[in-house]
Amino acid sequence: MLKNFRNLLVLSLAITLFLTGCQKAEKNETNDTLKIVATTTMLADLAEVIGGDHVTVNGLMGPGIDPHLYQASAGDVTLMQKADVVVYNGLHLEGKMGEIFESLTDRGSIVIRIEDGFSEDELLSWENDPSIHDPHIWFDVSLWKAAAKTVADKLSEADSAHKEDYLNNLEEYLVELDDLDTYIKDRVSEVPKEQRVLVTAHDAFNYFGRAYGFEVKGLQGISTDAEAGTADVSKLADFITERKIKAIFVESSVPPKTIEALQAAVKAKGFDVSIGGELYSDSLGGKDSGADTYLLTVKANIDTIADALK
Repeated sequence: MLKNFRNLLVLSLAITLFLTGCQKAEKNETNDTLKIVATTTMLADLAEVIGGDHVTVNGLMGPGIDPHLYQASAGDVTLMQKADVVVYNGLHLEGKMGEIFESLTDRGSIVIRIEDGFSEDELLSWENDPSIHDPHIWFDVSLWKAAAKTVADKLSEADSAHKEDYLNNLEEYLVELDDLDTYIKDRVSEVPKEQRVLVTAHDAFNYFGRAYGFEVKGLQGISTDAEAGTADVSKLADFITERKIKAIFVESSVPPKTIEALQAAVKAKGFDVSIGGELYSDSLGGKDSGADTYLLTVKANIDTIADALK
């Protein structure tokens, strides 16, 4: 009798384990996520927001990394080749990686280029070469909304089974972006018009300036690939002294030495300008920064700007 009971118990446990295994297999199969590789921290965040539970996102560049100078490793290339989807900015932001994206496209990989979501008249050109467009589109919230739509549309094509979820995530995010846009405008209104001048290490904030009424001056051009010279520092120091600009700003992904040199040059001309804080330019903040999402990063930037210039 006892032996029969034990046999029944073993059989029951075996059946239970079999059924549980089937359920787990089915669950893993249905919850299989789309593997996405995104170049910058901004794009990794965007892919996670739009993709939600249906994606697993790997970002190539961490906080504080300069995408203009970033060179992909062999491991990066392998990661992108194995991904279901690769997301990159374009407009020469990832200047050292152009051939990699071309090869991925040629081999039939799904590649989302954010640049493709904009018309020519939405983009700013570099004054020294009108054929080169400014890649820092994320500093205009209205353009980031267009970037979000591009990602949602492309993910919907790549994974049509979850199209409704991607589009719902987009709609929710657009509301948050509208709220962010309002917050920026409210903070800008605290800064006197004559003080709405943003001086930074490189020309990353021209879209911000166009959208929110700031004159923007950067020591370097739209890429950090070229260094500012002594003449650039002296010319900008004259501008700051003449306009009596209250504060200038360092950037998280650019060494502070150029802005510190600018501050010293201004002082030599008889005017004191403060360093108003650090702005996140070509990457989001780290996990412990309180600015590790696009929404939090842009909010942190405008708070730093407004508090220093108002």
